[in-house]
Amino acid sequence: MAAVSPPRPPSLREGGVSSDPDGGGTIVEVAHANDRAPAAGPKAVVNALAYTARTAGLVRGTRALLGVNQDRGFDCPGCAWPDPEPRRRSLMEFCENGARAVAHEADKRRVDRAFFEQFTISELKKQTDHFLEQQGRLTEPFIKRAGSDRYEPISYDEAIALVARELRGLSSPDRAAFYTSGRTSNEAAFLYQLFARTYGTNNLPDCSNMCHESSGKGLGSTLGIGKGTVTLDDFDKADCIFIIGQNPGTNHPRMLGSLADAARRGAKVVSINPLRERGLESFAHPQHVAGMLGRGDAVSTHYVRVRINGDVPLLKGVMKEVLAAERTRGNVLDRAFISEHTEGFDALVASLDAVDYPELERASGIDRATMRELADIYVTSQRVIVCWAMGLTQHKNGVANVREIVNLLLLRGNIGREGAGACPVRGHSNVQGDRTVGIHEAPSEAFLARLDAAVGIRSPRKHGHDVVGTIAAMERGEVDVFFAMGGNFISATPDSPRTARAMGRVRLTAQVSTKLNRSHLETGDVALILPCLGRTERDVQGNEPQFVTVENSMGIVHRSEGQLTPASEQLLSEPVIVAKLASAVLGTRRPIDWSWMVGDYGRIRDLVEKAIAGFDRYNERVRQEGGFSLPNGPRERRFTTKSSKAHFTVQALPTTMADEGRGELTLMTIRSHDQFNTTVYELHDRYRGIEGERRVVFMNEHDLRDRGLDASSIVDITSHFQGQKRTVTAFRCVPYDIPRGCAAAYFPETNPLVPLEHHADESHTPASKSLVVTVARSVQ
Repeated sequence: MAAVSPPRPPSLREGGVSSDPDGGGTIVEVAHANDRAPAAGPKAVVNALAYTARTAGLVRGTRALLGVNQDRGFDCPGCAWPDPEPRRRSLMEFCENGARAVAHEADKRRVDRAFFEQFTISELKKQTDHFLEQQGRLTEPFIKRAGSDRYEPISYDEAIALVARELRGLSSPDRAAFYTSGRTSNEAAFLYQLFARTYGTNNLPDCSNMCHESSGKGLGSTLGIGKGTVTLDDFDKADCIFIIGQNPGTNHPRMLGSLADAARRGAKVVSINPLRERGLESFAHPQHVAGMLGRGDAVSTHYVRVRINGDVPLLKGVMKEVLAAERTRGNVLDRAFISEHTEGFDALVASLDAVDYPELERASGIDRATMRELADIYVTSQRVIVCWAMGLTQHKNGVANVREIVNLLLLRGNIGREGAGACPVRGHSNVQGDRTVGIHEAPSEAFLARLDAAVGIRSPRKHGHDVVGTIAAMERGEVDVFFAMGGNFISATPDSPRTARAMGRVRLTAQVSTKLNRSHLETGDVALILPCLGRTERDVQGNEPQFVTVENSMGIVHRSEGQLTPASEQLLSEPVIVAKLASAVLGTRRPIDWSWMVGDYGRIRDLVEKAIAGFDRYNERVRQEGGFSLPNGPRERRFTTKSSKAHFTVQALPTTMADEGRGELTLMTIRSHDQFNTTVYELHDRYRGIEGERRVVFMNEHDLRDRGLDASSIVDITSHFQGQKRTVTAFRCVPYDIPRGCAAAYFPETNPLVPLEHHADESHTPASKSLVVTVARSVQ
C-alpha cells in the first residue's frame, strides 16, 4: 500500500519529556508534579481567551462563553462530562477546550462562494485538516457536480430535491447510509432515525461505533444497560477512583476538578495509563486564586504505567490478589451481593486460579507487588468508581476490557451503591443521547415495536451497517447515497485512504456541517455541503425560539438553547433539514407530518415520550432546573439481563501481536491538547512539550537508542496486519515517559495505519490503540 505523506513538511521544534530509563511502571507510583507545572491554571485561561478573541472576536466570543453550560444557556459542543446542579455552577462553567469548541463554532470568519471560487477541491486536498477547519463557518449550500473540481452554490430547496430524487430512485433503501455525529441533538437524532426507518433501512452508523461501542456491548451484556452507573454526586462519596485508559486533562478537563476534590478529601485516585499525562498528576483550578497563581492540587495519588493493552492481565492480577485476601483473612468479597445479584462467580474464580502471575506480569508490564498494592487499595475502599475511555475500548479485546472492569466491581458489590460504579466517560456531548433516541444500526425488537406503535409505521427488522460495515459496503459498491448528519467521517474513520476510495464509489454524498473539513473533499460523484445552525446559535421556528435537548455521560437529559445570531440567514437547523428531506422523499403517504413536527420542537419531544421508555413528561421535566435522569436499573441493583442478575464473565488474555525481537512496537493513537476529536484548533500540545507540529511519534528513549534514533530523527511509521503494510511518513521522534515496546502518535494523522479489519470483537470499534508498527528513518 502506498505511503501517506504529510500535506506539508512538519516543523522541527524541540519538545517532549525525557522518558523513564526503565521504560515501564513496575511499582505503584505516588504521583508528584513538582517537576512540571500543573494542568490548567493561568496558561489555560490565557490560551482560551486568546483563541476566542482570534476566532470569534471578543464580544461575540465572550457572549457565547457566558452562556455555555448554564441552565438556560446551551450545552458545550465538546465532551459529555456532566454539569453540576444549577445552584453549584459558576459563571464560567467551561474548560479550556470547551472554550475553544465554543469559539470555534462562533467563528467570525466565513466560507462563502468567494472562497470556493478561489480554491479548487484538488487545491484544498493539499491543505492540512487544521487549515480547512480554520477557514470559518459555512454560509450556504454548495454542490460539487459530477466530474467537477469545484463547489458552486445551490439553493437548499434544490439540494433537498436532489437528495430526495436519488433516494426515491434506489433499488433498495439499504443502498443508502445515514451517519450521525455525537453533536446532533435528541430532537434531530430522533427525527433522523425515524426518517431512515420510515424510508426502510437501519443503516444508521454513528460516531459511537468508533469510540464507546465496546462499552455499550460490555456493560449491556453484564449489567443490562449500555451506560455507566454513576452520577456526578458519586464522585463526592467515593473512597477510591480508578482512571484507566483515559486522559481527562485533554479530553474531559472539567473532570479534573472532581478528581482533585476527591484526592483532597482523602480518596485514592489511581491512574492506569501507558503515558504519564500532566492532567493526571496535578491540576491548578483556573477559578480558584491558588490555581491562577499556578499552584496545583494533586490528582492521582497512585500512577501505574501499564503496557499498551495490558489492562486485562493487570486487572486479572489485581483480582487474583483480591481472592487471595479473601482466602487469607475473609470478609473481603461482598458474598451477600454476589449470591443475590450475580451469576458466573465460580467460573471467574476458576479462570483466575488457572492463570499464573508471570504470564500476567509479562503481558501487563506490571509486577505482582504492584498488583497486590492495587488490590489492597481496592479492598480497603468501601466505595469504588472505575472510569475509562478510548484507551480501553479501541482494542481488539475492547469489550473484554470493559467486562473485566465489571468483574472487579462486582467482587465487592461496587454497583448500585452510593459513591461506586462504572463510569465510561463519553467524548462527544450527545453521543449517548443519540443512541438512546434510536441512532443504532442494530436496534432491539422492543425498541422497534414501541416506536412502530407510537408512530404507526413498520420499521425494518434487518440490522444495518455500522461504521466499519458501511465502509466495507461502499467499497463493494453497495451504497449509492451517503448522508452525514455532522462529523468528519473521512478523518475520523480507520484506513483513511481506503475509506476515501470507498467514498469515491458512492453516487451522492451529502454532509450537514458547520465548518469545512476533509469529508467535503473526499466525496462521491456528486457532493453536497448543507450548512446548519450550531449549538451556540438561536433557532427560531414559527416566530418562536426553540431549544433542543441532550444527554450527558451520566444519563441526565437537559435543555440547550443557543443565544448567538446565526452565522448566515441561509442556515437551517438539523431538525428542519431532516423534516424537509423526509417530506421530499416520503411525501404524504406516511403517517407523519414532518413540517408540522418542526414548527415546535415540543411536538418532537411529545412523540419521543410515546416512542421511547424513560421520557415520561418529557416537555415538563426538561424545563426543570438541571433536567431529569433517565432510568438506570443497575443504580438500584436491578439488572435487565435475561437472568435479571449481573454477570461475572471469563475473558481470555489478549494475544501479543508485536514481536519486539523483530523491532516491532505497539502504537496507540492519541489526541493533542489542542484538538477535539478530528478538529485541530492549534498545532501545539503543551502538556507533552510539543509546539507547532503534529507529525510526532512518542517513544521510550531506550527504544529510540536501540534503533539508532534520537530526538532529531525523522521516521516513517509502518503498520503490519495480516501481511499488509500501511505507511505514514515524516514523523519526528520524541523521547517520552512510555513503557518500552510502546509508542503513541496523534490521530487523524495516523488513522491511515489502522486497517479496516482490525477492530474490536463484537463492537467493531476500530482497534486504534493497539497497532503493530515498525519505525525507520524517513526516506523522503
